Formats: sequence, C-alpha cells, structure tokens
Amino acid sequence: MHLFINCLAASSGSGLTYVHNIVPQIAARPELRATLALPSKLRSSLGSPRNVSFVELDIPAGAANRFFWEQSYLRRVVQTSAADVLISAGNFALRRSPLPQILLSGNCLYTCTDFYSDLLARRAYRVWLDTRIRGFFARRSVRWADCTVAPSQTFAETLQSWVEGRVVGIHHGFDQETFFDDDVVVPPAIRNLIDYDADVLRLIFVSHYNYYRNFETLLRAVPYIKERLGDRRVQLVLTCKFTEKDSGYYKASSARQLIRQLGISHDVVELGAVPYSVLQHVIRACHIYVTAAYAETFAHPLVEAMACGLPVVASDLQVHREICGDAAIYFPRFSPQKLAERVIELDQSLALRKKLSDAALRRSRDFSWRDHLDQIVGLAQRLRRSSFEYAPAA
Repeated sequence: MHLFINCLAASSGSGLTYVHNIVPQIAARPELRATLALPSKLRSSLGSPRNVSFVELDIPAGAANRFFWEQSYLRRVVQTSAADVLISAGNFALRRSPLPQILLSGNCLYTCTDFYSDLLARRAYRVWLDTRIRGFFARRSVRWADCTVAPSQTFAETLQSWVEGRVVGIHHGFDQETFFDDDVVVPPAIRNLIDYDADVLRLIFVSHYNYYRNFETLLRAVPYIKERLGDRRVQLVLTCKFTEKDSGYYKASSARQLIRQLGISHDVVELGAVPYSVLQHVIRACHIYVTAAYAETFAHPLVEAMACGLPVVASDLQVHREICGDAAIYFPRFSPQKLAERVIELDQSLALRKKLSDAALRRSRDFSWRDHLDQIVGLAQRLRRSSFEYAPAA
C-alpha cells in the first residue's frame, strides 16, 4: 500500500501534531509506503524513514491562492507518485482527484455559528471573510472526496449535516511513551513563573491564543474563584502570551485589557509556547485542567491532561463529553460563574478529584496513533479494492 499524504497545511496546532505522530507510525510498518508533500521548514524534524519519501513544497499565502495552487500543481505531483490512495490532510480536497481520495477534515470553525458571531462582535471582518472563503472550499471538498475522516464522531455528524458526503469519525491518537519521556529538565524561565506554594490552587489551559478557545470566559472566572478561596491564591497557567507577535491571526488586545480591568495580572501566568518534552511536567505541576472553548473538533491537550491524571473542568460541548466522558465535569460555555463553581466543587472534594483523576487515566489509554493509522489504512484498502468502480467526484 502506497499512500500519498498532502501535509502542506500542517503549519501549526493539530496539523503539526498529526504529522509528527503519524510519520513514526508509518515508519514502523514496512508493508506501507508513503509520500508526504509538506512545507520545507517541516522536513528536518521528521528524520529519514526508509519507507517514507518527502516532497518539499512552499505554498502561496492565503486560502484561495493555496486552493488553486493545489488544484493545478499538486495534482501533477500526485499523478506522478504512483501512489494507491491520496490522503488530503488539510481540510481541502483535490477536485477530480487522479487517485481515490480520503479527506481529513478537522476545522469546526467553518460550521460554528458562535465563531462567526464572535468575529462580528469583535469587528474582525477580515477573519470573518477569510473563514467564509475557507469554508466555501472545505464544504465542496467533502463532496469531492471519496470519504471524509473527522477526528471525533461529534464533528463527523456535524459535517454530515452540513454537506452530503461520506463522513466517518476516527479519533486522533496519543503517544504515551513520547509524552512521558522524562529525560528533560524544565527550563528555569518556565519553572520560576509557576508558584509551587502549597496554598495556591493551580489551574492550567494549554492553547495558543485564539478566539474560539474562549479565553475571556476563563479570565472572568478567576475573580469568582478568588472570592471563594478566601486567603488562598489561585494561579491560572497558560501556554501562550497575549501579545500580537504570539497571537498573530487573532488579536489579543481584548484579553490583555480584560486582565487589567479584572485586576488579575498577578494571578495569570503567560508561559508562552512550552516545548512538548516539557509539557507533562508543567501539567503535573497544576491541580485542574480547565477549558472554556466554544468550538472544538478533538482537543489533544485534553488527552494529555488526562494522561497526567488531572481532573478536567470543560465547557459543555458534545465533543468534550465524547473525548473526556466521566473524567470531567462540565459548565455552560459562556458562564464564568458556573466555571468557577465547578473549580471550587473540585477543590473542596478530595473524593471527586480522585474519581475524576482515576477516570482520566483510564480514558487517556483509549487513544492510540497506532489504532488511528490502522483505521485509516483499512479505509484506504477498501477504496483501493473498489478501484474498478472508482470514478473521481464531480
């Protein structure tokens, strides 16, 4: 089986996570071959597996430019690869693909009314328009692909209701061995920012800054938590910084201003990006994982936090319930008061913390990149076997 995987959109976030985890899994399976199209800057971090070849390409900026470039130039690259199945791993599919095609779709913002409303409220009209354009192409991509794979069943059902097409849910995985590599030292610049005092309740949220992770609700919950804790302190640890340089596409000025207005500058720790090898130590230094996201398709940090045994307080999204199950307690996504209540409920109940922690450890073991690849390969094999009936989507 020879897979051609289009990873050109893997520039950050879950896209990078996917590529860095799927390549070692392919390398461990000699019966597989893979050709990866990817940005040049990503190549050096992936080693040189014998059964994986790389095509380094630099794509034009902008959703529309990237889309039309892929439809022309990338098509020719795919045609000459002699691969059996094309896997398009960036929300956009090739129209009239020369190979049976699996589309990996992982962006729920195209279908999220909360996100569009949020953008209008922030007057982020450029982001609104860019998301609409990307959504236009993403919607057609589901129709063009022979099968679309979503990283959760919740998002698969959303896509199925959004556009006609064959959509299946296959969970992303988690590599326990890589994540818990203890041969690292936490940099002093990170360690010195975390208050390890026994009288501090430490909360953590792992994400770069964006709008749909709903940082503002998380920040507004801090004063309510402080009020309930009395003399004890709370520390909200974040793996981002609220600067324009670090937030890029999204403007963090509202979050910076909100911190000043709420008077919580000393309670919020902006670590910035944390190396993956250090992340487990940062998570384990905290007591509760919190997320107020109003849009999500899978959320790798939830699995990482559960693997560390942290109880989770999560916004009440169906995808959060699918991923966490009984390892979390939930609150309405735009209610800082309810978020604070859930945090205090956990803080005051050792029995509840232990119950959720035990459930978190069990649940984290259900996610495996090996199982993910098994299901993707099985799907590719079924498409290849039916190639005598295969006709590119219109």
